[in-house]
Amino acid sequence: MAGLQKILIILLVLVLILLALVFSLNNQMAVSLNFLLFETQPHGVAVWIIMAFVIGALFGVLMTMLATVRTSVSRRTLKKRLDRAEQALEKSRAENDRTL
Repeated sequence: MAGLQKILIILLVLVLILLALVFSLNNQMAVSLNFLLFETQPHGVAVWIIMAFVIGALFGVLMTMLATVRTSVSRRTLKKRLDRAEQALEKSRAENDRTL
């Protein structure tokens, strides 16, 4: 099952690369982007769109990594608190058993 999933992912990536290539070949008109006081060198429309997609994907991966780290730290903190609470409960039970 894992082998089939890898093959499907590879095929999907190859199809996306092919679509990006066809898109870039059909959109070769050069345009420059203006950012207030800054103007870029002219590049094809497809270059700008693909760059935006890649930057967005990288930003998404970065945000996911930050959320994962945050969740991991929170989980570790909660696990330590749980361990301390369990130890306190066991200690309380042991003291209670001695008094009976």
